[in-house]
Amino acid sequence: MEVLIIAKTDELLINEQIKVAEVMVIGPNGEKMGVKKIEDALTLANYAGLDLVLMSENSTPAVAKIMDYNKYRYEKQKKLKETQKKQRENNKDVKEYRLSVKIDVHDLETRRKNAYDYLVKGHKIKAFIKFKGREMAHTELGKDVLLGFAEKLSDVSQIESEPKLEGRQMSMLLAPKK
Repeated sequence: MEVLIIAKTDELLINEQIKVAEVMVIGPNGEKMGVKKIEDALTLANYAGLDLVLMSENSTPAVAKIMDYNKYRYEKQKKLKETQKKQRENNKDVKEYRLSVKIDVHDLETRRKNAYDYLVKGHKIKAFIKFKGREMAHTELGKDVLLGFAEKLSDVSQIESEPKLEGRQMSMLLAPKK
């Protein structure tokens, strides 16, 4: 039910939906036409073959603009899609790969191939190792595995953050090369 309310408040009032007595009219080219009664403003809009759109009803007097409302909505949606597209490009995902100290060669190769594809697409890779039990005594082995993983991906990536130990987990971040 909330989605309907949000969508309704986003839309502007047009033509006969406007329920104020007087409005400050702004012409189609941005010129101020003065304060007019709502009937006169609607007549002006109809004469121009455009819509009367209430831009701000909170001000005194309320402000209405004569414009093509469908074109205005189309342009607004186009700008919204463009900003969402740019936002998606800026916020690439971080894909995580869990490795282990005793990882098999073929398992490491499978993860490398998968990570390679994501790096080519422009995503970042977070590779991490969780140390279990006595593996904590030999964290340098985990660091070697992470650096070896980064070395195998060095043609398409660069190390953004070196392997660092945080509690029982060592992680490293790889970013695609520019």
